[in-house]
Amino acid sequence: MVRSPYELSTPPDVLDGLHPRLRTYFGAVPPGHVGRGEGVFDVVGTPRWWLWPVLVWFARDAVMFPVWEHDVPFTVENRPVRVGRGRERAVHVAVRACRTFRFRGGDRTMVDAITAGPDGLVDHLGRHGRVSALLRAEVDQDGSDAGALRLVSTRVTFRVLGREWGLPAVVAPRVTLVERFDDDADLQRVSLVLRAPFVGTLFRYEGAFRYAVVPEGER
Repeated sequence: MVRSPYELSTPPDVLDGLHPRLRTYFGAVPPGHVGRGEGVFDVVGTPRWWLWPVLVWFARDAVMFPVWEHDVPFTVENRPVRVGRGRERAVHVAVRACRTFRFRGGDRTMVDAITAGPDGLVDHLGRHGRVSALLRAEVDQDGSDAGALRLVSTRVTFRVLGREWGLPAVVAPRVTLVERFDDDADLQRVSLVLRAPFVGTLFRYEGAFRYAVVPEGER
C-alpha cells in the first residue's frame, strides 16, 4: 500500500481529524498520477524591501523571492519521488511540490520536498534541498479552522559540504503553515508565514485554490 510522508510520520488519530477534502491533498499520490491545483494568492513576499537582498540568495535555489505582490495567480503540482539524504544517502519517500507564481515581472517557481524522517516530517527547501525544516503536525479540532492541518517548524538545518548544521533555537526562523478547507467557497485555503527572532516576518503567502489528483498528462 502506497503511503504519503504525512501518513508515514503523523499518528493516525491526528490525521483522522483532517477535513475529508484535505485527505486527498495530504494522502499518497498513486504512481502515474500527479496532484494539481490552481488558484490565487492574496499576498506573496514581504513589504520589507531591506530584506530583499537576502531573499535574492534564496531565490537562486527556488526557495522564496524578493517580492511583495497582491492577487498573484499560481499553480501547484505534487509528485511522488524518492530523495537521498545523509552520509549514507538513505532513500526516503517524498512528495515534491512545484508552486509556480505568475508575478507581474514573470513566472517564478518555488520547489520543496516533504519526507518522513525518523523524528517526523522534514521539508527540504529549494531545488537542492540545502535548507531543511523539521515539522510538527497538528490538526485543529475546534473553531473556524477545525479540520485544518497546521505544520510548525521545530528545527532548521543547513547542508554544507555534505554535513547538516543545525541553527540554535534563539536565532532559527520558524515556519508556520496552515492548510484548511472552506466549505462555503469550495476552496482549499493556505497560509504560510516565515518569522525570525528579533526581525519578525521574513516572507509569507496566503490564498486559495482547487486541487485534484489526476493521471499524468491529464490537465
